Amino acid sequence: MAIKQPDPSRRPAPNALADVLSKLAARFGNRYSANETIRQQHGHTLTWTPNQPPDAVVWPHSTEEVQEIVRLCASARVPVIPYGTGTSLEGHVNAPLGGVCIDVSQMKRIIAVHTEDLDCVVEPGVTRKELNEYLRDQGLFFPIDPGADASLGGMASTRASGTNAVRYGTMKDNVIALAAVAASGELIRTAGRAKKTSAGYDLTRLFVGAEGTLGIITELTLRLQGIPESISGGICPFPDVKSACDAVIMTIQTGLPVARIELLDRLQVQAVNAYSKLDLPDTPLLMVEFHGTEAGVAEQSRRFGEIAGECGGGPFGWTTKPEDRTKLWQARHDVYWASCALAPGKKAFSTDVCVPISRLAECVEETRRDIDATGLLAPMVGHVGDGNFHLIVLLDPEDPSELAKVEDFLERLVRRALSMEGTCTGEHGIGQAKQKYLDEELGGGALKAMRAIKQAMDPLGIMNPGKLGEV
Repeated sequence: MAIKQPDPSRRPAPNALADVLSKLAARFGNRYSANETIRQQHGHTLTWTPNQPPDAVVWPHSTEEVQEIVRLCASARVPVIPYGTGTSLEGHVNAPLGGVCIDVSQMKRIIAVHTEDLDCVVEPGVTRKELNEYLRDQGLFFPIDPGADASLGGMASTRASGTNAVRYGTMKDNVIALAAVAASGELIRTAGRAKKTSAGYDLTRLFVGAEGTLGIITELTLRLQGIPESISGGICPFPDVKSACDAVIMTIQTGLPVARIELLDRLQVQAVNAYSKLDLPDTPLLMVEFHGTEAGVAEQSRRFGEIAGECGGGPFGWTTKPEDRTKLWQARHDVYWASCALAPGKKAFSTDVCVPISRLAECVEETRRDIDATGLLAPMVGHVGDGNFHLIVLLDPEDPSELAKVEDFLERLVRRALSMEGTCTGEHGIGQAKQKYLDEELGGGALKAMRAIKQAMDPLGIMNPGKLGEV
């Protein structure tokens, strides 16, 4: 797959790079590595994007150490690439100009939990599962769930969302404030802990979704939720994808407070049944969950069953037993590996688009027809409560004809979403792989503004170069 590459003349001078690496090795000891295998691991992208490893990897333990690394790299124009857990899907952690990867996975302090204010302060290497395990005894949880056990810093950088977004929003709605090390090494704090502010530019949301191109996040203040008194969830089969999407649209439009509503097409159901040893109905289905009081979730589940029936689906089988719900949602989170098992030896490429919910059924139907006509193997799953769906395309990247077929299909997929006033990426981000669609989606004026911000904050262009449209 052809990826737009930054100008190779921007690579740091070899002598300057060697000097920086020598100083980092002396300063950080066993928290520094130039080992080829480790470097390759830090260029890993979970996609078909070619691996582009950094020249070295450093594991800081504090904001001050991140500042120290960035200042040293800036002095020699050495690129800096932030890294959390490496679960991003669009080539965000590749190093097309080499440089130093700052792996924040050892910055794992949960600095404070303010139970009364429903917020917490954490370092970027804490993962969402680690945070929720820590919070459980306090009756709180952090709702953003992208599936992978991603780092919270990485989730903020890519503006992640996931299965709970339909009720709790995305990372942009749940990051109250953050601290980030800018390209100069200066620390920027974007806000306090107040739930709202009118003080100046919204710098928090400037960094959320910036994909590491403006600075490295070293601290986050996150909005928390109380663990619901009761949770109900289950599955609802439908005769086809359109009727399932129609049920989603009606559910949202009637104001039913659904917490999760996920679509699996028939091929995805078959993959899940085989991989997770389940016996889900061999038909498109919705996985649904409600949060609230015991009486509330029972009423919401009943009402959803009625909506599903009106759209030709059902019956909706639901339960409040944690073990049953956990088994279902674990299977949902394992769809990537379940899809890979459909074609051992092939490469899985995950992509997503998002459209206004009123166009969801149309977009999904057209996409399914396109897949079938093209002869691709591509299970579909989606956070359809907010119009976002994913495809896991299985291919042999060494087969030129198959590669061309997939690239043409992905082009049509994005164009279809854009023609419906949607976006080329609902939650994966731009990274390297979707740069060419930014101008078409946002327009020249928006890109000009983004480039001006990038130039002002990173004049040397060292922060995660080659990403986000090379803004």
